[in-house]
Amino acid sequence: MEFLFEYGLFLAKAVTLVVSIAIVIGLIAGLATKQKQSNGNLEFESLSEHYDDIKRDAQQVLLDKDALKKREKEEKQAQKKKSKNKKEDEPEKNNLFVLNFSGSMNAQEVDTLREEITAILCVATEKDEVLVNVESGGGVVHGYGLAASQLQRIKDKNIKLTVSVDKVAASGGYMMACVADTILSAPFAIIGSIGVIAQLPNFNKVLKKNDIEFEQHTAGDFKRTLTMFGENTDAGREKFQAEIEDVHLMFKDFVQQHRPELDIDKVATGEYWYGQRAKDLGLVDVLQTSDDFLMTANESKRLYKISYATKKSLAQKLGFGAYQAIEQTFMRLVDAGNKLYK
Repeated sequence: MEFLFEYGLFLAKAVTLVVSIAIVIGLIAGLATKQKQSNGNLEFESLSEHYDDIKRDAQQVLLDKDALKKREKEEKQAQKKKSKNKKEDEPEKNNLFVLNFSGSMNAQEVDTLREEITAILCVATEKDEVLVNVESGGGVVHGYGLAASQLQRIKDKNIKLTVSVDKVAASGGYMMACVADTILSAPFAIIGSIGVIAQLPNFNKVLKKNDIEFEQHTAGDFKRTLTMFGENTDAGREKFQAEIEDVHLMFKDFVQQHRPELDIDKVATGEYWYGQRAKDLGLVDVLQTSDDFLMTANESKRLYKISYATKKSLAQKLGFGAYQAIEQTFMRLVDAGNKLYK
């Protein structure tokens, strides 16, 4: 009898544990499904209000009470006079939409960029302007090619496009920047690197040394030019080099199309320059930081920062994000032979 009692108690605990696990799994699955249905949302922030708040806060700290009251009185009188003299048909301030693009090697941020640009194009007019703060040292050709095409969408709607580079816009980053009507650069920002690079390790000698055979089967002479584990051939190397040269030619033609005044052969050597030198070469138009540009623009335009916030998946919140990153990195390494990097 005692045995049956202990067995029943054990069985009850086991059932309770299984049910509890099932409930947790159900909740996780439900949350994952809910998150999958809502990937992200657009956020609009008034930068004009932000700058106005900074100005008011600074005045309250730096001015004494009498000076502050005098300043507020003058501003109210100026605003009242402006409102009184304003004609009914006088147009409102035009908009300046601000985007930030900080690009990684695989240009995954282009998914966010396309959402932001789509939102702007839904409301912007030809009198408005878009400022894109670009920060990137480049990456995969197809990713940054798509990013540049997203910026081209703005120009195709006859909306003025300005790109600001505070730190670096090199290689694929400069491919994006050159689409703009005007390129701003901080004096020591890194600009240029109009070139193409591709590299991968080869472990064939290591495999042979350890008596490990590697087989690779392809259909087509150049389905795979270089490989990480097989023995590379001169024909494969020549084909790979030809592909790189072709991409470089397309890159040069793209830059030349958007900035025809450039001496493309002089700047498309793969070198980079700092802002002042880049301006001398015609790679950028104005030496100015994005902060100075925005503060000046705030006097005549309404400034709005647009950002597309992507919600983290449940897997990332539970700590599986690191595992996924390692897995993706390994897969990219294995497939590196098929990728060209700018």
